[in-house]
Amino acid sequence: MIETSKAPLGATIVDGAVHFSIWAPHAKSVAVTGDFNKWKKKGTPLEPADDGSGEWSGLVSGVKPGSEYQFVIVGADGETRQRTDPRARRVTNSVGNSIVYADDFDWEDDDFTMPGWNELVIYELHVGTFNVKEKGRPGTFDSVIQRLDFLVDLGINCIHVMPVCEFAGDFSWGYNPAHPFAVEEAYGGPDGLKRLVKAAHEQGIAIVLDVVYNHFGPSDLALWQIDGWSENDKGGIYFYNDWRSSTPWGDTRPDYGRAEVRTYLHDNAMMWLEEFRCDGLRMDMIPYMRHVSGGESDDDRLDEGYSLLRWINSSIREKYPHKITVAEDLHGNAFVTDAPEDGGCGFGTQWDGDFVHPVREAIITGEDSHRSMESLQHALLRRYSGDAFNRTVYTESHDEVSNGRARVVEEIAGEDGKVDNYYSVKRAALGAAMTLTAPGIPMLFQGQALLEDKWFSDQDPLDWTRLKKFGGMRDMYRDLIHIRRNLEGNTRGLQGQHTHILAADDQDKVLAYLRWYDDPSRDGVLVVLNFSNTTFDGYAVGVEAPARFKLLFNSDWSGYSDHNVDAPTYEDIATEAVAQDGRAHRIILNLGPYAAYVLAVKQEN
Repeated sequence: MIETSKAPLGATIVDGAVHFSIWAPHAKSVAVTGDFNKWKKKGTPLEPADDGSGEWSGLVSGVKPGSEYQFVIVGADGETRQRTDPRARRVTNSVGNSIVYADDFDWEDDDFTMPGWNELVIYELHVGTFNVKEKGRPGTFDSVIQRLDFLVDLGINCIHVMPVCEFAGDFSWGYNPAHPFAVEEAYGGPDGLKRLVKAAHEQGIAIVLDVVYNHFGPSDLALWQIDGWSENDKGGIYFYNDWRSSTPWGDTRPDYGRAEVRTYLHDNAMMWLEEFRCDGLRMDMIPYMRHVSGGESDDDRLDEGYSLLRWINSSIREKYPHKITVAEDLHGNAFVTDAPEDGGCGFGTQWDGDFVHPVREAIITGEDSHRSMESLQHALLRRYSGDAFNRTVYTESHDEVSNGRARVVEEIAGEDGKVDNYYSVKRAALGAAMTLTAPGIPMLFQGQALLEDKWFSDQDPLDWTRLKKFGGMRDMYRDLIHIRRNLEGNTRGLQGQHTHILAADDQDKVLAYLRWYDDPSRDGVLVVLNFSNTTFDGYAVGVEAPARFKLLFNSDWSGYSDHNVDAPTYEDIATEAVAQDGRAHRIILNLGPYAAYVLAVKQEN
């Protein structure tokens, strides 16, 4: 039997019974009711802890895994409430009952360790729309599993799963968590998520789960005034009860200064890594955990939000140093990825607004003369905390292709409306090439390799027929990813810390840079991007030392698209001992319009 004072909160299975426990410091009484006591109105009473913690607990016999239950709470205001367990791992639905959950999933021999962060290529997906099998119903964890072969072939080794906490209804982006510890039942519940993690691990793919700690709900919130206490008609014990409660998504910011709420969020983060074996967490919009307004003013700074982030990340770094935490901050702050002991928040990487915005602008802008190579150079070289991989780079995410913005190919197409037109295909390929060769952790959004059109919606499933129609573009993304990960053993230069700009030619709109891991003469990678609709016969790029290069990738290859031409594929390109751009040597390349080239230093035998 579990001692009441030592019992974990929630429902814990113990020798044919269940120990129920809940934090309700202002309650006058607490009981539990469910199918095991025929939903008795007053329920089976729980006892208050004698340590003043505000916890109520009790061991109830006859309760089995799968039993449904609710807490019956007589609040500080004298009213009786039935509330879902705040730590329920499973619920019938967002306004339904808690379900006693047995954590007996068979992981078999799963001992997966995620790849090094510099080796990651992330694919962001939304379970509800990634692979829909039944019209009018969202996709499920199992339907995602059925498409893992596509991701494996593409070369993806890390999936960013948008939030899966139980939310209101069956369709949502997931950023409205109603029950933070429960997994969305429409997606397949907790065992469904575990099946996905296990299946992904078997395929060599890590799972990073999106979590939302900047607000809860705002609807279907069992946490709201859970024990009858509140101030200013706010949310009660789990929330700020003054001006600090306000967020763009509702008046539901958790109280980061209250010890029990801090523990609640910390335990939630660790649960996904421990019980569900996820390989990392992506935290949504942390500026609203750092400041009430989401800005940078000291007037509304939330120091307790900062310290909570440090605590969570410190715990993960200490216990699971190979697992990654990803911040959505988008303010360009190095302290987000600085170590906690140095006053930072301690994230492993952060989404980089200083990359996505200028790169999207460059490839969407219609007039070549309006593209800024200086802006792209800055986007390429931006780094945080002295580490190239402390940022995640992308041109599409769920935010960038919604809320008034569309897919890159849709934005480029404009009034033409054809996402497979010349300009859409060519310039989208430029964005992909820059993303997958840039320093940082590259990320794609679901459907990007299928030339998915329009914008992201939680009720608009991916159209998998596009795989056949745009198979060439899928192949282009696959080839880039394979080069990035060095799956053919050509070079690991794109996994290195080093980047040197060779050309940021604002007249001809050409950007060229050298990437390398240890030694540019041995593992160097030359990337040349032509951001103009002009063909160059013999474009010179200055380099520091003599070398021979092998062409690994040419976005203008006709096999990728009918809009491309069969430009020559050089097996061996040597530099010339002719000065160029202040360097002693040069390499001469023929550049197609809106084309990207990746070349690797060729080793002499």
